[in-house]
Amino acid sequence: MKAAVIGAGSESLHTIHKAQELGQEVIALDGNAQAVGLTAADKGIHVDIADEQQTIAVLRREKIDYLLTPPIGRVLTSVGAANDALKLPGISKETARLCTDKYEFHQRLSANQLRDGRCYLVGKEEGVLAYPAILKPRFGSGSRSVFYVKSKKETEQALQSVNYNGNTSEDYVLEEVAPGIEYGVDGAVDGYQLQVVLLRRKLLTQPPARQAVGYLAVTPDTGSRLIRQVQEYLSKVGSVLGLRDCLFHADLMIQADKIFVIELSARPSGHYLHDVFTPLAAGIDMAAEYIKCRLGRFYSYRPEKIGKMMIRYFDLSGRIKTVPTESIVRERLEKSSNCLIQWQCNIAPGDCLEPVTAGHSLMKRGYFVLKGNTEAELISGGEAVLGLFVTVQ
Repeated sequence: MKAAVIGAGSESLHTIHKAQELGQEVIALDGNAQAVGLTAADKGIHVDIADEQQTIAVLRREKIDYLLTPPIGRVLTSVGAANDALKLPGISKETARLCTDKYEFHQRLSANQLRDGRCYLVGKEEGVLAYPAILKPRFGSGSRSVFYVKSKKETEQALQSVNYNGNTSEDYVLEEVAPGIEYGVDGAVDGYQLQVVLLRRKLLTQPPARQAVGYLAVTPDTGSRLIRQVQEYLSKVGSVLGLRDCLFHADLMIQADKIFVIELSARPSGHYLHDVFTPLAAGIDMAAEYIKCRLGRFYSYRPEKIGKMMIRYFDLSGRIKTVPTESIVRERLEKSSNCLIQWQCNIAPGDCLEPVTAGHSLMKRGYFVLKGNTEAELISGGEAVLGLFVTVQ
């Protein structure tokens, strides 16, 4: 069998390498001739992956049996179009369209009583909306140009900051903020059967940015009911969106028994989650299990045990004077109940770090993973680790 990856950026490497470890030949496609996945794959092809017909023609010529989907954005529609044209397992173009268009996503789920609140296309619709609200690109990804706004004036200021004039090619949506605590989900859809692999509680910066700076694994000993509620709710959402034979990630707001899906996309999560944190916390490497499924081998998306773990990013600001070594971090944590599981720090003395306003710049700094006994201890341990950095404002 032969698999292909549409989108060969750095976040495709985990999927490519897992497929190769399982003896699978991998073809990688990307519009960037320098994309690292083109070299890592058995064969790399430079092609505009936003052009569906070109992409389909390449895949047809290569006689692809199935597609592997890494974390990608709007070009997810090319994955769906290829599946439709070549009759491959996986999502349809219509499902991909709903996953990448925030406005249509809201319209479809709202019509099926699965998403409350009001959502408007800026400059194209009139309506009454209650603040606070979220302003974001209709087709954006990676928390790019997302604003938490508390008034019409703040909305106008945010639009000015991105040079929006109502005539640009990019639409923006404005939607009411749902109350509750924000969570992330990693999961898989086997056939049409949805399985939550890991539910993660987000650690966020204060408004207006509201960027995730860490995630805590929700474990069955304290969150079994919540996990079950999320499973039931997302199964309904997945059915309406037409999810099938895919990996997915979702962001949710949860207050008591009420769940609001912020977004859901039929591809794995980025930010070191699907490839690092979920395998560590849940013991399930979703990419590997999907490949084994396609190869006809035994596979399972159901975690047997979820560990009390946290992934934390380096949300620091200022000029970095001192960076702790991994051994110093381990030494510091010996005095607590936390244990350092992984350490990947890309920060060096002399680096000038801006306050966190977008996920892309934050991810370049790296991450660390802690294991502990309680959420409170993990959060405290994370702050202690960050406190080992010396910064000059």
